[in-house]
Amino acid sequence: MKRAIVLLLLLLLLLLVPVSTFAWTREPLRARNGVVASVDPIASRIGVEVMKKGGNAVDAAVAVGFVLAVTWPSAGNLGGGGFMLVRTADGKAEAIDYRERAPLAATRTMYLDEKGEVVKGLSTDSYKAAGVPGTVAGLALAHQKYGKLKWADLVEPARTLAADGFEVSHALATSLRRESTIKKLAKWPESRRIFQRNGRFYELGEKFVQPELAATLARIKTDPREFYEGETARIFASEMKKNSGLITAEDLKTYEPTVRTPIKGTYRGYEIVSMPPPSSGGIALIEMLNMLEPIDLEALGWNSAFYVHNVIEVMRRAFSDRAHHLGDTDFVKVPVEGLLSKQYAAKRRAGINPYRAAVSTGVKPGAPEPAETTHFSIIDSEGNVVSNTYTINDSYGAGATVAGLGFLINDEMDDFTAQPGVPNGYGLVQGEANSIQPRKRPLSSMTPTIVLQDGKVVFALGSPGGPTIINTVLLTILNVIDFGMNIQQAIDAPRFHHQWLPDSVYWEEHGFSPDTRAALERMGHIFRDKPGFSELTTIGDAHVAGIIGDGVRMGASDARRGGAAAGY
Repeated sequence: MKRAIVLLLLLLLLLLVPVSTFAWTREPLRARNGVVASVDPIASRIGVEVMKKGGNAVDAAVAVGFVLAVTWPSAGNLGGGGFMLVRTADGKAEAIDYRERAPLAATRTMYLDEKGEVVKGLSTDSYKAAGVPGTVAGLALAHQKYGKLKWADLVEPARTLAADGFEVSHALATSLRRESTIKKLAKWPESRRIFQRNGRFYELGEKFVQPELAATLARIKTDPREFYEGETARIFASEMKKNSGLITAEDLKTYEPTVRTPIKGTYRGYEIVSMPPPSSGGIALIEMLNMLEPIDLEALGWNSAFYVHNVIEVMRRAFSDRAHHLGDTDFVKVPVEGLLSKQYAAKRRAGINPYRAAVSTGVKPGAPEPAETTHFSIIDSEGNVVSNTYTINDSYGAGATVAGLGFLINDEMDDFTAQPGVPNGYGLVQGEANSIQPRKRPLSSMTPTIVLQDGKVVFALGSPGGPTIINTVLLTILNVIDFGMNIQQAIDAPRFHHQWLPDSVYWEEHGFSPDTRAALERMGHIFRDKPGFSELTTIGDAHVAGIIGDGVRMGASDARRGGAAAGY
C-alpha cells in the first residue's frame, strides 16, 4: 500500500513539474519595412527584393511562389495547388482557394478493384493520382485583385533561376538523396534525368539548371492563362493521355480558383483568422483552441505530462470530427458554425479524463448543432499580410515530371476518401463527405492563419506536413500566447502530434524527457516505435511573420529544413 502511494506521488510530481526555461533561444529576424519567411533563402531574398521595388505583400507572394517551384521541387510547384490568406492594411481579409480539383472523368470508385478494395499506389504513384492544378491560376487571381507590379516582372526571377541555375543547398541535396525520393522518382525517366541525373546525385553547391521549366515559365510570364489554354496546356493534356491520366484540355480550360470568406475564432483575447473548407485546418485549429481555452496551460507547464495529455486529447477529438464532418462545401453540407462554437467545444472537452488517455476507437465524432507542402508568410511596409500554403501532396508529388514542361505532377487525389474507413497515404481515415466527385476539391490539412489582437496583426503562420500541419500551427500559437515565447522560439520548440487514428503519439526527438514520456504512457498514451512522422524525424516546417508594438517586422523560419527569413 505504501509503495503504491509513493509511486502515485512520484507520478503526480512528474505531471506537475513545468519546464521553466527553454533550450532554444534564437531571436527572430527584425526589419523596419517588410519580411518574408519561407523554407528557401533564395525565395525569401527575392520576395524582399520585390517589396524594395515597390511591390506589396501579394506581389512578393507571387514571386516567392514561382521561385519555390524552381528551388524547392519537393513541394514548390506549378503542378499543384493551395490556399492564400490575404489581410490588407485596412483590415479586410480574404481567402483564395486554388486547391486542385478532381478531373471531369473522376469517379467515386476510381481507385478500387473489382472486389471493392483500394489498389495500392494508384492514388499516389500514377498519372491518375493528379488533380487539376491550381497554383498558376491562384497566384494570377491574387495578383489581379491585389498586385501592384507587372505580372511578368514577378515571374521573371523564377524563370532566370531555372534558365541560369542556382546553387544546390544542403537541404535540397539531402532531399534528393533520401531513400523515399529515389524510390518515388525511379519509375519516371524524366524525373530521374532532371532531379537525379540518372544516379549522379547533386552535391552541395553544384548548379542546378532546368531548361524545360524555364521555357514553361517564359510562356506563363506572357500570360498566366497560357498554362490552361496555350502550348503548356496542350503538352500537359497530351502527356496525361499518353500516361493514362485523367486531366484533359477541358479540365485545364475550365479550372478556376474560388474566393472564400475566412473563418474566425477567438482565444484568450486574440482573434484567429484561418482557412475555411475545403481546408480542414482552420476549423480543427479553432475547435482545439476552444477546447483548451478554459484550461490554465501555463500553470501546467510547457510540455509537462498534464499539458501534453490535454493537448493530445483535444487533437484526438478534432481529428475525429474532421474525419466525419469535413469536405468541399461546394458539394457537401459542413456544420461550420456548430464546429466553431464555444458551446460545442465545452461538450467535447467534457469527455476528457484529466488523468487517463482515451482510446481513439471509442472517441466518436460529435454532433455539432447546425448553424510536402510548403508555407510562406509575408508582411509588407504598409501592413498587408499574406499567409500562403501550397502543395503537390507527397514529397515530389506523384514522382512524374511532365515531359517537355519540367514540372512534377501532384498526387492530390489521394486526399480524397478512396474508401470510407481505409487510411490514405498519411494514415488519415476519412468519411463520405470527402468522397470523389468530378470538379470537387479534396479535403486538405493546410492551415494558413493570421493572429490578431485589438484588430492589429500579431503574426501570420502556417506549415507543411500533411495532417501534422494543423497541430504544428496549434502548438506554435500556444507557445506564443500561453508560454510567452518569441516567434522564433515558438517554431524551434519540439513538437508532437496525434490524429485520432492511428491511435498513437508522434513526437520529435528530445521533445520529452524519459520521465515525462513514462508518465504519459502510464496515463494510457501510446507512442509509436520511432520519432517523427513518416520517415522524417521532424514534424512540420513553420514560417512566421509578425509585427511587434513599435511597428518592427519580425520573421522566423524553421531550421528543420534549412529555411531562412529575410527583411529590409
